[in-house]
Amino acid sequence: MLHKIPEMKSIFVDKVASVAQHSNLGHELRVSSDIPCEEGVLVAAKVLNNKTRYNQLELTSGRMATVNQGDVVVGALGHRKALRGYSGHLPDVLNVGSKVQILNVGGVLGICDSANPDVGAPFDCEVIGTVLTFPYLGERIGIPARAGSSTLGSSPKLVTAKVPVVALAGTCMDSGKTAAACAIVSRLRNKGLEVAACKATGVSLRRDVLAMEDAGASTSMIFSDLGIVTTTAENGPALTRTLLTSLAAQQPDVIVLEMGDGLLGAYGVDAILADEEIRNAFSCVVLCANDPVSAWGGTKILRDEYGVEPTVVTGPATDNSVGTEQIMQRLGLPAINALSNGVALGDVVADAVRGATS
Repeated sequence: MLHKIPEMKSIFVDKVASVAQHSNLGHELRVSSDIPCEEGVLVAAKVLNNKTRYNQLELTSGRMATVNQGDVVVGALGHRKALRGYSGHLPDVLNVGSKVQILNVGGVLGICDSANPDVGAPFDCEVIGTVLTFPYLGERIGIPARAGSSTLGSSPKLVTAKVPVVALAGTCMDSGKTAAACAIVSRLRNKGLEVAACKATGVSLRRDVLAMEDAGASTSMIFSDLGIVTTTAENGPALTRTLLTSLAAQQPDVIVLEMGDGLLGAYGVDAILADEEIRNAFSCVVLCANDPVSAWGGTKILRDEYGVEPTVVTGPATDNSVGTEQIMQRLGLPAINALSNGVALGDVVADAVRGATS
């Protein structure tokens, strides 16, 4: 039986999404008609519609660019399960001309199952082909390009070398985790500490770690550096061990670790917290909550299910004195807003880190 040889052709692309950060792609690429439906495979696709909401793509430069009908973009195949965005799955089969959707600003491509009304319908895209890379010097043998600069090991060790770790967990996406992380990074840096930062869970998007770099982090990592497009309970603990070990090897004074999404989300925060060795590496845990009720529920989950006592509560639940007073009275925890009182938040964390290492 004769097998059809995959077609290979040159194309020009308009936008390369940040999920392809480590592939060093230009605007002229070679693509193949053979499309492996595997998470992390880079695919070129043509945008079929315009949108006025949620209509930007994060580029490999870190800049946000508006996506327009007719743009040829490069993203990575993957899935997403976001409460306040798109939920979608990895396709089983793709051919040239198949339709996929852009599931997030970082450039994850998949089949949209559900959309939050706040973001509207997603961008529809027509698949052009798999982006090829040519690793064999002097040979025109192309292989599918993939997200990440390295691959995640099956059983990575956790070696923090006694570097303290500040972990941020949220009750939901958009609960103020990155704002709190940036306030903490900034204050620790102002105190003369060298701070490393990372994001351990979520869907590929570099915006949050770039913000932490802007706040003063000397180095940063994100799970997509390890070829993970979307985190899960299965890979969450292993990638967290790898991120912490990699950053600790650079000998910073402290590591700030943001866990994206929420305690009850689908991205593996629960699996990370359930790992006793990882939990024991945390010098303090900052809880970010949307409202007083979620602050209560998040604290109860941390205390009852993982034996973790939050150091401080922040997020929209602390936007004014109503929330902070309820949290302090009902939970017996300090409640400090990261936006209006970031210095105080950073000082509480610094004291906790100092106490954990003394």
